[in-house]
Amino acid sequence: MTDTFLIALYLIPFAAIFFFYLRWRSRTERKNLALMRESVESGLTEPASLHPVIDEVNCIGCAACVDACPEGDVIGLVHGKGRLVNPSHCIGHGACKAACPVDAITLVFGTEKRGVDIPMVKPNFETNVPGIFIAGELGGMGLIGNAVEQGRQAMEAIHAKVSGKSGPDLDVVIVGAGPAGISATLGAAAHDLRYVTVDQETMGGTVAHFPRGKIVMTRPVHLPIIGAVKLSETTKEALMELWQGIVEKTGIRMSYQERVETVTPITNGFEVKTSKATYQTKTVLLAIGRRGTPRKLGVAGEDQPKVVYRLIDPEQYRNQHVLVVGGGDSALEAAWSIAEVEGTTVTLSYRGEGFSRSKPKNRDKMQSAAEAGGLKVMLKSNVQNIGERTVTMEQEGTVSEMPNDAVIVCAGGVLPTPFLKEIGISVETKYGTA
Repeated sequence: MTDTFLIALYLIPFAAIFFFYLRWRSRTERKNLALMRESVESGLTEPASLHPVIDEVNCIGCAACVDACPEGDVIGLVHGKGRLVNPSHCIGHGACKAACPVDAITLVFGTEKRGVDIPMVKPNFETNVPGIFIAGELGGMGLIGNAVEQGRQAMEAIHAKVSGKSGPDLDVVIVGAGPAGISATLGAAAHDLRYVTVDQETMGGTVAHFPRGKIVMTRPVHLPIIGAVKLSETTKEALMELWQGIVEKTGIRMSYQERVETVTPITNGFEVKTSKATYQTKTVLLAIGRRGTPRKLGVAGEDQPKVVYRLIDPEQYRNQHVLVVGGGDSALEAAWSIAEVEGTTVTLSYRGEGFSRSKPKNRDKMQSAAEAGGLKVMLKSNVQNIGERTVTMEQEGTVSEMPNDAVIVCAGGVLPTPFLKEIGISVETKYGTA
């Protein structure tokens, strides 16, 4: 055999591999470009939560971020660089940043168009007020897995701060019994800290108010005392049962139906006054949600009993005309689940052009319900008035009146800014910044 023949023999397999690689890359890039165009055409360009910004100069196109994203089809390679091809699908896992080998990804809140109010916190979760910490949804981390991890890490920081120091009777008052609060309470118990955990409602936080049977997306987490807990896609009821079992197994103490009224600085700590008691503590951990105060429409008739701010059971709306207001997951879930109940007529009203803050599964189910005739979708619409048996709607300049028995407003919650500012915590509006 000649040298030329041997070289050709070795090069042919490599050439074939390279050919199929280029073909795969071209096909993948076409798919990613199609996803980007579809997002723009549907008005789904605004990420709902914490999301990545990719520095295309530093990006080496290794696709580690693409592979790391648990949601799939959020990041893709376009022209050899990582791009956010499906922004509305991003729900803030942050796995992409950890996977990037050249640190080309920054995680940010908000965009140039949509600001997000976030309390100022340090890397150890302490606010600008020494001794007051924030973890979980209030700090912008609504995902259950992230909230659990923040609660655990915040309690580590609190333990380091109070260890060996004199002061009030309690080491920490934990406000909130959702995922972050439960994790923090376990951490306090593990470190043998003197703690009190209070919640204005009940255990579970925002999860407790999800509709019956709602599918909850989370990930495996590490809980103090308990250790690794394997979670993925589960139901609200199963998750609540898990939390309850952990509380019973560990014996951690939580006080429900106890609302915090004031937090006042004292020597070496704070005085926390609640609806039931007054506590003196070295530190405070705010593990509360952003939805404690529902965002209202501010229209006439909103004070009627038929207007509520969350869905509990779709069955209660059987044979009724129902208006759902909002564009996020809770609104879409309420709309399609009620539309499945026999005899209901459902209208979904949203002021935006598209449902950029909702998951694909909910958009698909909403679309199916609309095609089946049980759901009417009104984009670019606003509620003008809520009557006893009707509602008045405005859509792109046209005003109409429709029969109505119930209104469910799913417009999110108002950040408790007055409360935060009252105790000295700074709040900043993020427009695409970390």
